[in-house]
Amino acid sequence: MGRLDDRVAIITGAGSGMGAETARLFAEEGAQVLVTDMNESKGRAVADELGTKGAFLRVDVSREEDVSNAVSEAVDLWGHLDIMFNNAGFGGARGPIETISESDFDITVDVLLKGVFFGMKHCAPVMKSQKFGSIISTASVAGLQAGESPHLYTAAKAAVIHLTKSVALELGQDGVRVNSICPGVVATPLAHGPISEDRREKFKSRFGRHQPIGRVGVPDDIAQAALFLASDDSTFITGAELVVDGGANAGRPWSRQSELMTGEGPIKLYRPEGR
Repeated sequence: MGRLDDRVAIITGAGSGMGAETARLFAEEGAQVLVTDMNESKGRAVADELGTKGAFLRVDVSREEDVSNAVSEAVDLWGHLDIMFNNAGFGGARGPIETISESDFDITVDVLLKGVFFGMKHCAPVMKSQKFGSIISTASVAGLQAGESPHLYTAAKAAVIHLTKSVALELGQDGVRVNSICPGVVATPLAHGPISEDRREKFKSRFGRHQPIGRVGVPDDIAQAALFLASDDSTFITGAELVVDGGANAGRPWSRQSELMTGEGPIKLYRPEGR
């Protein structure tokens, strides 16, 4: 038996990367999966991989009608909706604060925050009527600590984390759990762009040195976290942000900390006289 037998899931941004890997894992664990993405060819390809466990719908999460249609499509196809994974995203506006235009602001917030809001809004009535459901949203460690990502990406992901907590407080009484996942550096096209295999390996090596666990993340790391939050293994968890970052948010790897921290090398720790 699979951990998601007889469950129905919608995954946004499921045409590649973390979303695609989660779609595959959910289907392997028994779920029917509605794969949604703006890229029709990639999204259909993932849905085709899933066979009878998958279907595809083109969705722009910044458009409320598209998200509403996805919920209706899942219910029409399979009769219910148990898992909503608000995963779609992109890097958004970049650069110094004075260079960011209003239109760049709007599209960044529309995709990264409004898209999550629409997902929660439209799956909530279905899940409340069932007295059961799991809403999962992709946030980021950038939403926990500034300085690692563009201004608006950081702000939007922080808002996703807080929106998750707020909605969890509302829906908990109806048996609906609401959680977020905060990935660190994950080797996906969103992180490294369309690059060669050689450059991808260099990307992994470069950023892996900064993770206490010694490597960057891969899409399956996030898919496994989503599976945990979607399954009955996490029935007492709601309003939480699950950090999946190889320990990076905890601090600098021990091997890269200053000599001052270990008392070795030319800089010695100060010790009071007589100690």
